[in-house]
Amino acid sequence: MSQPANPVSTPLAQYAPRHFLLKVEGGVATVTLNRPERKNPLTFESYRELTDFFRAASFDDDVKAVVVSGAGGNFSSGGDVFEIIGPLVKMDTKGLTAFTRMTGDLVKAMRACPQPIVAAVEGICAGAGAIIAMASDMRLAAAGAKVAFLFNKVGLAGCDMGACAILPRIIGQARASELLYTGRFMSAEEGERWGFFSRIVAPSDVLAQAHALARDIAAGPTFANTMTKRMLAMEWAMSVEEAIEAEAIAQALCMTTADFTRAFEAFAAKQKPDFKGN
Repeated sequence: MSQPANPVSTPLAQYAPRHFLLKVEGGVATVTLNRPERKNPLTFESYRELTDFFRAASFDDDVKAVVVSGAGGNFSSGGDVFEIIGPLVKMDTKGLTAFTRMTGDLVKAMRACPQPIVAAVEGICAGAGAIIAMASDMRLAAAGAKVAFLFNKVGLAGCDMGACAILPRIIGQARASELLYTGRFMSAEEGERWGFFSRIVAPSDVLAQAHALARDIAAGPTFANTMTKRMLAMEWAMSVEEAIEAEAIAQALCMTTADFTRAFEAFAAKQKPDFKGN
């Protein structure tokens, strides 16, 4: 766990990751977990580099949305058994706490990243892979996809990387409890019915539809989209009264943007607005 990942530099379009694939096009950054022979497991290094990537995204105005996917027909099998779990059983408390905080930092970075994140989930999506999907803002499922929060299968609690905080807010307390206590797989159909997935599509279409959704978001008003993501996160901890007041301030700020004026002028001219992100 001592080797740092590449320091992530911007613009992200010029960054060459070591531990995943990256492509930036049309305002959309596509992150592809790329160890298909092992179903795209995570390592100490990939955790760090992914965290650094999402933090760096905050400073790249050319990236308006992010798509996360996995290579070879699977999203991610989670932490690599031999490269992560094996070393963990030899660590002391201090080292283990440093590791669990590091993994949690990835979720913090994804939630703090201003760009909306779309997960394109195929095949196996388990353990920390399920957490990455959970931490995304939207999730599309390929038919046959399976999601499992496997932590209790390796003798650990389901409270990993924010699962007990975030998952119940997506699918409800009882359903989240069932998945976290049993570690069983949730099918794509269950995931769509429970609200974890927005929709199910053919495996050949899931990445294309994720990109289409991301491009649609990227074409919208960037500052306003950023504000929407921020308020969706902040209002978890607010009363309704506090949320309404916070939204009033947020919306007033959005009304000062040039994109708001562009939208009005385009409407008046019976045209589609061309948002510039300011």
